[in-house]
Amino acid sequence: MSYHVPRSSISLMGDVYFKVFPQVNMELSYWKRRAERIPDPELRTQALASISSKRFHCQGGGVYAILAGKRSKEAIQFIVAYQTISDYLDNLCDRSTSLDPADFGLLHQSMIDALTPSNTIKNYYELRIEQDDGGYLNDLVKTCQKILKNAEGFDAIQVFLGELCGLYSDLQVHKHVTHEERIPRLTNWFAQHKDTYPQLRWYEFSAAAGSTLGIFCLVSYMLGGQLNEKIANEVYLGYFPFMQSLHILLDYYIDQQEDQMESDLNFCTYYADDAELKGRLQYFIEETRNHVKHLPNPQFHEMVRCGLVGLYLGDRKVNEVEGGMRMRKVLLRASGAKAHFFHWNTRLYYKMSGK
Repeated sequence: MSYHVPRSSISLMGDVYFKVFPQVNMELSYWKRRAERIPDPELRTQALASISSKRFHCQGGGVYAILAGKRSKEAIQFIVAYQTISDYLDNLCDRSTSLDPADFGLLHQSMIDALTPSNTIKNYYELRIEQDDGGYLNDLVKTCQKILKNAEGFDAIQVFLGELCGLYSDLQVHKHVTHEERIPRLTNWFAQHKDTYPQLRWYEFSAAAGSTLGIFCLVSYMLGGQLNEKIANEVYLGYFPFMQSLHILLDYYIDQQEDQMESDLNFCTYYADDAELKGRLQYFIEETRNHVKHLPNPQFHEMVRCGLVGLYLGDRKVNEVEGGMRMRKVLLRASGAKAHFFHWNTRLYYKMSGK
């Protein structure tokens, strides 16, 4: 099975900057125009804010479109639409006029429906005050459904998509309720999975559940050619929990100051101290390295691993975290030369783009 995956970091970055990012930006521009026409002012504000402040989520996810080969455009359409749903709902729940878990669950039913072409569209806003988004969320769901519908190989990945999305949706409900309920709900939730993942703490399991990378990987592989259930299972095990936990812990690491100001939950704050956090991040880097060796195109997934470390540690927000410079040095050393390449590439990108 051939997937036209670049063999070097340099060729990968060339494809990312000159093929993936332009297409991602086109898709985001389309959804931004749609968001600007949302009648309800609160829904419109949160939709536009999610596109503006979380654009890099779609850009990072778009890398997986390379696995789709000739169907990379469809992969990008799916990735941008699905990630836009995720970021939009995250904003709605973080800055919510509601603290109702049933409301959050119904909102996130849209993410389950987006992965299930046979599901009907619902009124996902039924349990909240704001209602009229002009069909924005429904259109995002329908875009994902259209790409998955009748796609060869969908049967092989459907159960794994459902598992990953189910965990993601559960997390979003538990972490957005009242502050007093969050930790009890999350720890009780983890208790149901602890026997399967004894090597994780509750906040590390939660971090793994909060990533969409495994979904993007599975869909892109499916679009790229025949994908059997064995390979789909290998991808699932290769990404959950280690790659996805590494992804979200790094994301939370650089957002610590911002989350503290907004009183948002941050999984990195539950480690005893900086040394323990550093040790666990090194553990996830190593475990991810070991697990991606067994995937098709292991060199691609190894570059994703290095790219995550380089990308997040290249963000200027690292400088705002106490001990951030030391953490950057240790984790880059643990990740290897490719991570250094992506790190400096990211810093150069920010410098040239003025960000």
